[in-house]
Amino acid sequence: MKVGFARVSTKKQELNVQLSKLDEYGCEKIFQGKQSGTSIKNDEKLMELIDFIRDGDEVIVTRLDRLGRSLKSILEAIESIHNKGACLNIIDGSLNTNNNNPFATAMINLCGVFAQLDRDLIKARTAEGREEARAKGKHMGRLPALSDKQAEELYKDKLNGESISALAKKYSVSRPTVHRTLERMEQKK
Repeated sequence: MKVGFARVSTKKQELNVQLSKLDEYGCEKIFQGKQSGTSIKNDEKLMELIDFIRDGDEVIVTRLDRLGRSLKSILEAIESIHNKGACLNIIDGSLNTNNNNPFATAMINLCGVFAQLDRDLIKARTAEGREEARAKGKHMGRLPALSDKQAEELYKDKLNGESISALAKKYSVSRPTVHRTLERMEQKK
């Protein structure tokens, strides 16, 4: 049986291209997910696929990095697939482990190394971009729930004796947000 595995890293990305290629390749069943390769959800989807496959099945992915986001996880997935008696077919890499020869094994390891290198380069570029943005004074991450003006007002209201619950209701935020805002204002003083 031909069993496909499709994955994208974020909810914003679409699976359509991968699903289309897997359909064209004749996959009878396709496991899919929209999650990071390092997430537990990806491991769960991959385990579902590995539990499902049987001896003689062919696991098909569009690219090798769809199996995981690190060389270790990719190689572990391939080993699990082989331990079930199935082979792996990578469409975009034109690689099939069906014949289990030394060349195919070397090519998988080499593809995994390059996939890991690509991810490491992306991480490095992202970190550089983040540092550059911080150096320019840009805010990184999620914006505070309350503006600076609202935080000042909340702080004054607390000094005037209002309770945490009352402040949370008044400013339409959670109690933990009120606590964090008060802590932030204390640090500024």
